[in-house]
Amino acid sequence: MRSSATAQLAIGETGYGLRGFVQRQVTRAAGLAVLAATAFCLASLATWNVADPSFSHATDNVVTNAMGYPGAVAADILMQFLGLGAVVALVPAVAWALRLVTARGIDRVPARAAAWAGAAALGAGMIGCIAAPPTWPLPSGLGGVIGDMALALPSWLAGGYPTGAAAILTAAVLAGPALWLLAFASTVLGRSAAAATAAASPRRGPARPAGEDDLDAEDEGDDRAGFVVAAFGAAAHWWLSAQAFARRRLAAMPRRDADRWAGEWDDEDDDFPAPRITARADGRAGGRMGGRAGGRIEPGFGDAAPRLDDEPPFEAERAPFDEDLDGDEDDVVIRPTPARPMSERPAGAQVRHFRSDAATRVEAPAPRPQEGARVQREAQRSLIGPAAFELPSLHFLSEARNVVRDPSLSQEALEQNARLLEGVLEDFGVKGEIIHVRPGPVVTLYELEPAPGIKSSRVIGLADDIARSMSAIACRVAVVPGRNAIGIELPNSRRETVYLRELLASRDFEQAKARLALALGKTINGEAVIADIAKFPHLLVAGTTGSGKSVAINTMILSILYRMTPQECRLIMIDPKMLELSVYDGIPHLLTPVVTDPKKAVVALKWTVREMEDRYRKMSKVGVRNIDGFNQRVGQAQKKGEQITRTVQTGFDRETGEAIYETEHLDLEPMPYIVVIIDEMADLMMVAGKDIEGAVQRLAQMARAAGIHVIMATQRPSVDVITGTIKANFPTRISFQVTSKIDSRTILGEQGAEQLLGMGDMLYMAGGGRIQRVHGPFVSDDEVEKVVAH
Repeated sequence: MRSSATAQLAIGETGYGLRGFVQRQVTRAAGLAVLAATAFCLASLATWNVADPSFSHATDNVVTNAMGYPGAVAADILMQFLGLGAVVALVPAVAWALRLVTARGIDRVPARAAAWAGAAALGAGMIGCIAAPPTWPLPSGLGGVIGDMALALPSWLAGGYPTGAAAILTAAVLAGPALWLLAFASTVLGRSAAAATAAASPRRGPARPAGEDDLDAEDEGDDRAGFVVAAFGAAAHWWLSAQAFARRRLAAMPRRDADRWAGEWDDEDDDFPAPRITARADGRAGGRMGGRAGGRIEPGFGDAAPRLDDEPPFEAERAPFDEDLDGDEDDVVIRPTPARPMSERPAGAQVRHFRSDAATRVEAPAPRPQEGARVQREAQRSLIGPAAFELPSLHFLSEARNVVRDPSLSQEALEQNARLLEGVLEDFGVKGEIIHVRPGPVVTLYELEPAPGIKSSRVIGLADDIARSMSAIACRVAVVPGRNAIGIELPNSRRETVYLRELLASRDFEQAKARLALALGKTINGEAVIADIAKFPHLLVAGTTGSGKSVAINTMILSILYRMTPQECRLIMIDPKMLELSVYDGIPHLLTPVVTDPKKAVVALKWTVREMEDRYRKMSKVGVRNIDGFNQRVGQAQKKGEQITRTVQTGFDRETGEAIYETEHLDLEPMPYIVVIIDEMADLMMVAGKDIEGAVQRLAQMARAAGIHVIMATQRPSVDVITGTIKANFPTRISFQVTSKIDSRTILGEQGAEQLLGMGDMLYMAGGGRIQRVHGPFVSDDEVEKVVAH
């Protein structure tokens, strides 16, 4: 027996020594790998050259980095993020490598890794306090992007990038935490706790008292079997977790899918059941878990699990722990929560009635447009410079503010206004019922269903009287298209501002199929209005001073700039007032500088006419009908490397009389859209009326297929400015607030524009003649200048 025990002890010690040897060799190999990676990074940083090809710099230059192209890429990433602080970030790597090579290991790895990251960030910020020399090739400071981020708070407190005494103070403040984290990450600090822990659990030591021999033997046995037990425990944990996840997924699946898979899992449950929680409910403590004094919950594996006592156990899936240990209940009862009846559930804001016998009339306003994917893409800008033209960022525009809802738009207030409006109409002899109320950001629409025999013109003529009786600034009355209702629009006591960024960031604008999409604003219900100028095909805008016409022109231009590159769309701006469009002078989309001289405007329009005719000749040669087909045909030929040719008859053979054909090679390029923007048509008509009218007439009649579109604005929509010829070729029109009904009829063909509220409130008439009230977005001059500077 003694010899057998001695042999087993020898075999155990041999196994333990072999395992320790393998662990030490693996640790040393890992240390050598970390040391080699650190040396690679140091050599790459030492020979870093900003002109080397990398992820952020595409070039055909020869790589000069000592580590080749991988070294150039690694050095570029480190310099972009950490700058010169990359050298500080490699100090803990050297310390870790030395400890691994000497087989001493590293304790508290997660904490030291976190300290490593913090030391790298603070070190980069500390180095970023040093002013970069003029020859520094990167756009960020000496601490890289992370260094600039670490200095964001000091920069905000100092009112600018810290320099001089502020930089020295900032560096001194960052130095202390950076050095402490660097020392902790490099395993210089924090080793006493690990040593104490190691001393508290010795594996083998000198002779112990007789009473401790069994404990030492048990520790040695645990050491020899620890690796196998840990591996089996990890495998069992992952298997049980996967099985529990599958059970939850089966519970959420439809019934037929669950039945299809239930058989397989039942078979597996017979072999390896899932764990369950066992407990008892005795008379002394109803909620107390059975077991030893500590009340420990022992996991079991089906029927083979050991019981804590002989009493029948109570089994429950994920039963919550009962903290009332002194209860007197004998049984644990689980009751499901009763479902709440439908009659007790609160009704939504949309389901509310004026009277018990009335239909639903007050409708909730439309929610804000959902943000598109562009907002997520621009949340973090890329460090890699754009290879071509980069569209401006939405960060240049002001964000929409969270406006407190107007109390006058509550359900009770709208109901009261509807009843008051019915009484006002009845006072003027108009009988009817308000069937719908649609609150919006600026106005509220009350839909009146008139009694039989009431003419619409009679109600429309009462607009001023209704506004007076309702104590409103203005009131617009119009027939609701396609319904037996008359819309009465009354302004809200507090109007909300519509921001351009909210529309450009919406999914409606991003997913619109329109090539030349314009963000016009929001409807009465708050829905975004996105129009395609390519389908207009031209737009006529009119409005008095202060009505929001100039801001609307800016929003249309910015809509194009945020969607189209200079290769896709070019602009010609004519601004006789020399104030509104001059800010756009110099943007790459312009074909010519902003035209301010009326005589030069005639030349620009005549050039546009010649360009239109030239485009039609090119499309005729290719055999297409519009600019989209032409660009598609040319793009396919360029993609395949082909050259577009056509066969042309050049004459007849004198001898045979047969036709002679020759092949013409066409060297064509894709044609961009051209948008001509005329800010003030009245001034141009006063200087050169006939020439301007003739050029605009030709463009309005023929330029659609050639991809040329005109946006024409005027402050004076009189018949001598908007002639019958121009009006006939501009089916799409927008009218802001005008001074009289005559001007409203001139621009729209009906009255109503004189009742608008100004500041972007408009009537938008599409090509079919339907008029829609839209609230235009606001964009400030500062936002326009930021986009232009981009």
